[in-house]
Amino acid sequence: MNPRLAAARALAAVSAGKASLGSSLPPQLRNVAARDQALTQELAFGTARWWPRLDILANSLLDKPLKPAEVELQALLLVGLYQLLYMRIPAHAAISETVSAANALKKPWARGMLNAVLRRAQREADERLPTLERDPVVVTAHPRWMQKRLKADWPEQWLDICAANNLHPPMTLRVNARHGTREAYLARLKEAGITAHPAPYSPSGVTLGEPCDVQLLPGFAEGHVSVQDEAAQLAAPLLESSAGQRVLDACCAPGGKTGHILEQRDDLDELVALDAEPLRLERVRENLQRLRLHASLVAADGRDLAKWWDGQPFDRILLDAPCSATGVIRRHPDIKLTRQPDDIDRLAALQGELLDRLWQTLAVGGILVYATCSILPQENSEVIQTFLEREPGARELPIAAAFGIAQPCGRQLLPQPGGHDGFYLAKLIKIAASGRHDGYTAANKETSIS
Repeated sequence: MNPRLAAARALAAVSAGKASLGSSLPPQLRNVAARDQALTQELAFGTARWWPRLDILANSLLDKPLKPAEVELQALLLVGLYQLLYMRIPAHAAISETVSAANALKKPWARGMLNAVLRRAQREADERLPTLERDPVVVTAHPRWMQKRLKADWPEQWLDICAANNLHPPMTLRVNARHGTREAYLARLKEAGITAHPAPYSPSGVTLGEPCDVQLLPGFAEGHVSVQDEAAQLAAPLLESSAGQRVLDACCAPGGKTGHILEQRDDLDELVALDAEPLRLERVRENLQRLRLHASLVAADGRDLAKWWDGQPFDRILLDAPCSATGVIRRHPDIKLTRQPDDIDRLAALQGELLDRLWQTLAVGGILVYATCSILPQENSEVIQTFLEREPGARELPIAAAFGIAQPCGRQLLPQPGGHDGFYLAKLIKIAASGRHDGYTAANKETSIS
């Protein structure tokens, strides 16, 4: 398949609200020659990254708007514009290949329209864009609701956040301390001809000068190192876990933090890795196998205690709560298309429910670390504040750290060019039992799938 068409079809499914790029792109890649798969990925992710900007430019170039049903054609047009504005492909090749991709759409008129609009863009884009940039959506390449939300939440940083979201993310590694120091691994990378430098906040973090295939990383197959953003590496150490403790990693997939907890303490009594999606737990299992580590994997909704909890309290809980993922847009630019403003209220409610239920499983004196990859206070500090107001047995523990921005509760990291993703962390201690059980009975415990 023409890589432009493959990218457009993957994007059309995202635009129509039927999928994410993570699910729509792999089937399309199977239809593309191996030599064109990297190009297809760049076309899909790059077009998603700049979609809000490209869409406004396209509408300014069209004689009349495309019909709402023409989602594949719209995506193909934006793929063509992305090549002209952001890639080094010669303009004549970008136009001709994009027009050729329209053959499979079985719409003869589409070829002429694509050719005319793309050639017009080639001539006029440099003059049109400064005028269109009166619209903040064009400047930031973020949907209007998101751009307004970021401006309201982060009035001093919102433009920098948007700019960071539009960059390619760095590739950061977590060195497994069970196999050597970070300094020793940096030396191994240098010997392998891979440029890297220490991450500033995580003592295990190493950021590569350029992303590379993981199979080229020394010791990757043996579990000496894992790919994990620096911000995500800051969660596990906050647990302050000790030998013999029982730890819960809730909403654990794909298992990066699970592995990190066990790398720090392989002498725990038990680590329960809980996730609602059985298929996602397979990824956790694979990661732990590579690291030669073990956890009890449980597939269940964390809110339904009767289905999975055996009544034995946990000394430590890491809740990596489902969220809007607005801190990792640069890694998942299709979030600009898939996320909607109503999602935030729904997610904040879910986060509060998870906190309420999981808190019941925490031992008095135990610590819960709450984490998200969101940069919206409604999912972060506001969730923790309202939880503390309704749970008298909970207290916030301050996070004394150089990273992030202190919030009314917890600390917020914003995405940094060449550095960490956006991420939020808060730390709570249980000083008294809550007295709430929500109908839990140990007899209903779900069997572990480990």
